[in-house]
Amino acid sequence: MRAVYADRPSPDAPLDALVVGERPDPEPGPGQVAVDVRAASLNMHDVWTLRGVGIKAEQFPMILGMDAAGTLEDGSEVVVYPVVNDPDWGGDRTLDPRRSMLTEDLQGSFAERVIVPKANVLPKPTSLSFAEAACLGTAWLTAYRMLTTRSGLHAGQTMLVQGASGGVSTALITLGVAAGLRVWVTGSTQEKRDLASKLGAHATFEPGARLPERVDGVFDSVGKATWSHSIKSLKPGGVLVTCGATTGEPDSAELTRIFFLQLRVIGSTMGTRQELADLLTLCETADLHPQVGLELPMEQAPEAFAAMIEGRTAGKIVLTR
Repeated sequence: MRAVYADRPSPDAPLDALVVGERPDPEPGPGQVAVDVRAASLNMHDVWTLRGVGIKAEQFPMILGMDAAGTLEDGSEVVVYPVVNDPDWGGDRTLDPRRSMLTEDLQGSFAERVIVPKANVLPKPTSLSFAEAACLGTAWLTAYRMLTTRSGLHAGQTMLVQGASGGVSTALITLGVAAGLRVWVTGSTQEKRDLASKLGAHATFEPGARLPERVDGVFDSVGKATWSHSIKSLKPGGVLVTCGATTGEPDSAELTRIFFLQLRVIGSTMGTRQELADLLTLCETADLHPQVGLELPMEQAPEAFAAMIEGRTAGKIVLTR
């Protein structure tokens, strides 16, 4: 089958390890199902895999892709949940110390077919295209958990999203507006700030800008470049929810400000299967649609990865068949 895969770790030049070519046809084992992939979205995790982060050298070649939407053998349209748990784990799936994701222990979704546990497929909302549905399993699920499970924010409060155009950021904007919050967003270019406004943001600002007032919550996936601004933007008792550090670790944790103002700093990773099920229902009932900024056939995967690495995003980047 045709697939997009990493043939080796390439820490300094990740695109050098990217291959579009043939891989063996996979067959489901006990407790597994085969999904014929119609669309799959890119995540920074795929770039880290190309760099060899979080994966052993002997696991290559590895088909990339954590997210997918497609069909089962009977024609059912499904969305893939990308977190794979220990069968004996009974708690919050994101806290399972033995959890893995597609592209780690199992081959990924940038292929004609992907094999996943039966529990890892959920019905696709009919209101969403395959490309839109392929955005939900990682970026949108991450944003949903950050906002609804971890932040404690509620309608009428003000939230700040650091970054305007990435998959998690665009999801947070859409979900925050739908939840009745006042949504403020920072963006590095006017084009990105305009995108945030188009998605419903109530105000946009340049990175590091002084805000009209402090906010109830900040959502930060950037790390070093925005951390200090995030902490300083919070009102006393506010919450910062972080799900990543794409620019690296901050130089200072700002501990004095955190304890003196009684701020909460909360980490969040992915989401549970039930949270994805709830998110799918929300998208259906509230008619929410992920922002797809670039949609390309899988054969053009190098172009899609270059756009992600260079920060040329306007929502999710999706590969289709």
